[in-house]
Amino acid sequence: MPDRSAVAYFGAGPAPLPTEVLEKGAEAFVNFENTGLSLAEISHRSQIANRILANTKAALATLLEIPDTHDILFMHGGGSGEFSAVVFNMVAVWVETRRIEAERDLGHDSQKVIERVRKELRDDLRLDYLVTGSWSLKASQEAANLLEPLGNNIVNVAVNSRKSPSGKFDNIPSEDSWTLTPPRSRNGKSSAFVYFCDNETVDGVEFPHIPKCLDQSPVYPSDQVPVVADMSSNLLSRRVDISKYAVVFGGAQKNIGITDVTLVIVRKNLLSTQPPASFLHAVGIWSPPTILNWPVIAKNNSLYNTMPIFSIWIAGEVMRGLLETHKDRQLVGQEEMANIKARQIYDVLDKYPDVYQIVPDRSVRSRMNMCFRVHGGDAEQEKSFLENAEKQLLQGLKGHRSVGGIRISNYNAVDLAKVKRLTAYLEDFASKSTL
Repeated sequence: MPDRSAVAYFGAGPAPLPTEVLEKGAEAFVNFENTGLSLAEISHRSQIANRILANTKAALATLLEIPDTHDILFMHGGGSGEFSAVVFNMVAVWVETRRIEAERDLGHDSQKVIERVRKELRDDLRLDYLVTGSWSLKASQEAANLLEPLGNNIVNVAVNSRKSPSGKFDNIPSEDSWTLTPPRSRNGKSSAFVYFCDNETVDGVEFPHIPKCLDQSPVYPSDQVPVVADMSSNLLSRRVDISKYAVVFGGAQKNIGITDVTLVIVRKNLLSTQPPASFLHAVGIWSPPTILNWPVIAKNNSLYNTMPIFSIWIAGEVMRGLLETHKDRQLVGQEEMANIKARQIYDVLDKYPDVYQIVPDRSVRSRMNMCFRVHGGDAEQEKSFLENAEKQLLQGLKGHRSVGGIRISNYNAVDLAKVKRLTAYLEDFASKSTL
């Protein structure tokens, strides 16, 4: 049986964790801080649980420099749960904005207000999705499914990169080709939000930065469209200006911790801009399920129901480890390390183009998930690559079942020494590889 230190794990998620965090976690799972109880047994209403929540929030706020305009929520359901939560909550915000406008124009004639908003809901509601990979595609499909009773034209796929000549999610088309919903100032519908997935783990595509068209102050404040980003697989790997986003969310099991915790960073004014459930029902739309209702979760300090305090503590330990490692540099240091590791891997892959074919375009290559084929996807060659890697305890390299190939996941806990072991193997395999 190999020692943990002998294994280099490059799985896409659940991802490796720092060994020191796992060792502390093993102690906490049996006897947390000499309480005689496992952290998995301690009440989520206890002072200990509230301290853990507060400390983890503080660590995240420090790392990401989260402004006071935003709140931090811990939720269930992973990124896939937030596909639904985003729709429920952001559509409710859109409805409340229209309700306020209707009351301003019509006074407090409740029936007329309901009739107007009900009509606007069916005629004007639009949600913009940038589909650049498998996860943003699933998010857009979930939105279309949830809103299908209102019509089949509500979800606007402003870009679908799989419509490229290759038929793959291997690029991000130029912004001038996107068909975002026009703002109301230009007689458009004005979208309830624009959604994108910052890093696509299945396809190895990452936005180099927030899209320029979403990083601009509009001429008319009413044209400001909320930006929602799924950062499940690259959060805490680089600096992010949270102030530019209405919502950022991510499952913890990549760079942050273990499964069963979802982080949601949401602008506070969205938490106070939802109509009563009765109004949503009156205009023909459902209210957010309580377990996905951001205002409810925020009001209850993420403790509306039983949260996995052990998982939140693990996330906090990972965050504090980053702070201790990089100190005042915070995510600047981690971003530099992620870039160094990614560059070393891509340099070797590029060195042998006849052996390794990287799937995404160079301009959008992910720093977190490197997707490539061996000898053009030759089944026997890829099988040989994986089998020989396993013999050297280089694990978790098989591509996602939906696309095949090879995938190297370069998350924060993958240290430089393990990357060097991997690049040595890539060199060796390429030098001996023949068709």
